[in-house]
Amino acid sequence: MEVWIGRQGERHGPYREDQIREWLRSGQLSRDDLGWYDGLADWQPLSVLFPQERPTPPPTPNIYAPPQAAVHMSANVTAFDYAGFWQRVGAWIIDLIILTIPSMIAAYMLGGVEAYTHFIAQFQSNADMTKALHDYVDATESSTFASIIITYIYYTLFEASKWQATPGKLALRLRVTDLDGQRISFVRSAGRNVVRLMSLVFGLIPVICYLAVAWTQRKQGLHDLMASTLVLNGSVQALPPPRPQSSSDRGSFNA
Repeated sequence: MEVWIGRQGERHGPYREDQIREWLRSGQLSRDDLGWYDGLADWQPLSVLFPQERPTPPPTPNIYAPPQAAVHMSANVTAFDYAGFWQRVGAWIIDLIILTIPSMIAAYMLGGVEAYTHFIAQFQSNADMTKALHDYVDATESSTFASIIITYIYYTLFEASKWQATPGKLALRLRVTDLDGQRISFVRSAGRNVVRLMSLVFGLIPVICYLAVAWTQRKQGLHDLMASTLVLNGSVQALPPPRPQSSSDRGSFNA
């Protein structure tokens, strides 16, 4: 069963039943939050839908434990599940395949196909290959530029979206966040992808963005380091909905 969560007039989800139960026990969801699933006549408090699930009481304080601030700082360092090098390369390959479609459309509309056909004809006729290659680069300049812009917009919009990920990252259940694990802004996403844009402009292998992942502590690529971002395991759908700023609107939701 999949359950939708309602908070402050917004609908989140759907989430699996086992996720809802776990978040109720951990306190990440309130029993006063509203829930709805297919077949239910109206939204109901989670305390009605899952009456047996209650927050687990906190453990008895340990007077010999380190100060709370130190525990909090330690938790912040280790709480994130960073995506690895090959996961990110895999997501990049999926996105590259997807981007082939709009890039081919741009090439067709801007004369790239004709330029390629002409280049192949010159190659087969044993023409001056230096001149043929130079002519091909000149003829495809517009379509190449369009492909670069499409790629830049694709990454910038998707990574700043509510999904926090491109389709390739979504397929591998990854998400892009700031250093606190929160959704990044459009401006930060645009800055993050400048490195990717420059690598395309100068003809560099895009994988150079990811090489730093292999040795940085938080598995950050060059573009992550520049924009102060992280790539974490777990899609947004696998996370509980954000806590409201205040409880004044709790208990009312309009679908």
